[in-house]
Amino acid sequence: MSRKNKMRLGFSSLLVGGLLLAACGNGGNGDTNGTDGTGDPAEDGNGEEPSGDVVTLNYANWNLGTEGEIGIERLMIDAFNESQDRIEVVIDESVTTDDWDGSLATQASAGNLPDVFMMSNVPTAFANDWLMDITEIAEADEEFGQIADATVEAARIDGRVVSVPFAQHLSGYYVNRDILNDLNLDVAEYGISPEEFFDLVRSSTDIGQDLVGLANAAQIVDWYPGSVSEDMGYFTYNFEDGTYSLDSDIMAEGVNTARDLGANGYTYANLPEEDKERISGGDEGLAFRSGNIAFMFDGTWMNTALTEEADFDWDFIGIPGGTSILINDFLGIAQNTEHPEEAYEFAKFMSFGQEGFTTRMNIVEENNFGFNTLPITTNQEVLDQYWSLVDVPGIQAAYEDIDQAMVEPFKVVPGFANSRYEATTGVSIGEEENANVSHIINESVAGNISYQDYASQLQTLAQQAHDEAVEAMGTAE
Repeated sequence: MSRKNKMRLGFSSLLVGGLLLAACGNGGNGDTNGTDGTGDPAEDGNGEEPSGDVVTLNYANWNLGTEGEIGIERLMIDAFNESQDRIEVVIDESVTTDDWDGSLATQASAGNLPDVFMMSNVPTAFANDWLMDITEIAEADEEFGQIADATVEAARIDGRVVSVPFAQHLSGYYVNRDILNDLNLDVAEYGISPEEFFDLVRSSTDIGQDLVGLANAAQIVDWYPGSVSEDMGYFTYNFEDGTYSLDSDIMAEGVNTARDLGANGYTYANLPEEDKERISGGDEGLAFRSGNIAFMFDGTWMNTALTEEADFDWDFIGIPGGTSILINDFLGIAQNTEHPEEAYEFAKFMSFGQEGFTTRMNIVEENNFGFNTLPITTNQEVLDQYWSLVDVPGIQAAYEDIDQAMVEPFKVVPGFANSRYEATTGVSIGEEENANVSHIINESVAGNISYQDYASQLQTLAQQAHDEAVEAMGTAE
């Protein structure tokens, strides 16, 4: 049975994220006299001048699309403005998606940060003194207390709430249940063990029938340590003490497992080019959606595309070992805003608040959009409505277990980009005269070098990058 008709979603809203921002707004601190910060009357969502004193908030986000598009985020802003008689939100077009962080830095240096803005990295924004400490406001808010603990902790730095969780996703493996059923194999579900998962990857591979067990083994390096050890998380990082364990036997096991699956023909990414071309022209996402791959790693933002395109019974099983990876985007409230409570109220509406998320679900239904976020709340009324619209058992099971999820460190761990990818080793490998961490790991997974030969050096580099970033933040992490 196909899951194609089990979710009343569309594909269009996925195209909105990441497009250029457009609309009027000048950045800065907002206004309390009914103007847009330039001396001209501020307009509401209908182009009319609001009456009375109005707080004007400037907002920047990379997911707004263009003014001519009908996208969910702009409709959410319109809905907020229409519900208000004292707050008006305008889009700040001075922060551009071609250089998001650079644009924010320019605005910050001029004292004109948008009142509310999306962040690519919370520690960096904190270190730059862009963020207001909103602990007092958040902890006085009953609805903030309904956010899952794992998400709240990701929004804190040094015990202080400095960001608002905006979008929420889970990543892990999607499974083509039809492939497993047709091969008389056990059907994988959320909670599967790593051993069972790897056995199914091998057993579901039959290149002669254009069937491959796994799309790509590269992600195993990141999730494997946290799935088999309570003392490790994503890429071995331990949130409690801020340490990596890249020189551990468990990390080496993950790298070697990924290498062996690729070397023995169980992954689409490692197939000969003629096989990939025959199956899907070299596109592993298309190969999965076309029914040629049993397991593919992706995030819950894929639900709409799968609903629209996959003509087979699919589900989400998270990460082997009974967990998933939690991914959040975060909004910052500018340290220089003159209206912190109003800014928080708007950020809450766009993210975790019951009123706002209920509005989001209604907009999705009315416009046949796809959901671009999971609920960011434990509010049962919100969850009941959401699961009535999204019937994916594995995602619901993973969501109910969200406090056990591995937090993806990219936006919340100081220095993680350097620790995982960019720090250079001084080692020459192939054409890379100064290979970085990512290159060493990729070459290890490819079987061109032995991971154990470089593990100690990678551990030192990763920890150093993290510790230097923490020091730059000036916190007691």
